[in-house]
Amino acid sequence: MQDVILKFLILSFSIYAVGHLTGLFVIDNFFAAIVAALVLALVNITIKPVLDFISFPITFITFGLFTFFVNGFCLLIVSKLVPKFKLRGCFTAAIAALLITLVNSLLTKLIF
Repeated sequence: MQDVILKFLILSFSIYAVGHLTGLFVIDNFFAAIVAALVLALVNITIKPVLDFISFPITFITFGLFTFFVNGFCLLIVSKLVPKFKLRGCFTAAIAALLITLVNSLLTKLIF
């Protein structure tokens, strides 16, 4: 249980850090990052599998690169649901999703 909470906090920190260091999106405070991480987890559990299934032909043709846009679209959904988390567009969301994933993976590997 502690691992799940720690991984969740790492994701929250990744969202907060990428937002403040890159300026790709605006996140007001760390509490908003925690809420955004919670909503992102729920979107990834519920909506992302459907999007992955629907976009499989495009993902196959682009050798998996379209997955970045699916992840960005999920991040756009989160920005619509969390009031203190603002994104500027789909391409920006795809880059932000990639950076959040990289920072999250790096921090998870360093801690675990």
